[in-house]
Amino acid sequence: MATIRPNELGQLMKDISYASIKLVTRCLIEWQLHTMTRPSESAKAQWSEIDLENKLWVIPAERMKMRLEHKVPLTDQTIEILERLKPLSGDRKHLFPSYSNHHTHCNTESANKALSRMGYKNRLVAHGLRALASTTLNELGHDPDVIEAALAHVDKNEVRRAYNRAEYLERRRVLMCW
Repeated sequence: MATIRPNELGQLMKDISYASIKLVTRCLIEWQLHTMTRPSESAKAQWSEIDLENKLWVIPAERMKMRLEHKVPLTDQTIEILERLKPLSGDRKHLFPSYSNHHTHCNTESANKALSRMGYKNRLVAHGLRALASTTLNELGHDPDVIEAALAHVDKNEVRRAYNRAEYLERRRVLMCW
């Protein structure tokens, strides 16, 4: 997936903040970057999946690529995004409601279209935000197992996968705050 280099992240964040896009779309892109989730997982996020008391977003198995429930630690940054969204969608089912039909989620291509309009066409797609996060965190020397858990990847080694069921939630919380 098309992505940018870690040294371009600052410019991306600046471009997002100044872009002529809807606030819900801006929040969607930031949410996806902070949570390291796939575009469809973010776009279809529901308020009922958010556990503020335990600072977790629990994505049900049926919405995950590998059909396994995925817990995403909520950081101060993601909680701030939720606070920005609350007046816009807090009384609706989805965090990121459709502009034309508030009873459903936004289009799963919304982030891609916005990035393209912001000048990132053929340079960065929404799914590429995951590669950007992984590359950045790996280059900084973070634990690869923790990064892979944050990305909801399953271990290719069947024996290791059978025995290692660690979620690394607290270590992921620290990683994701970075």
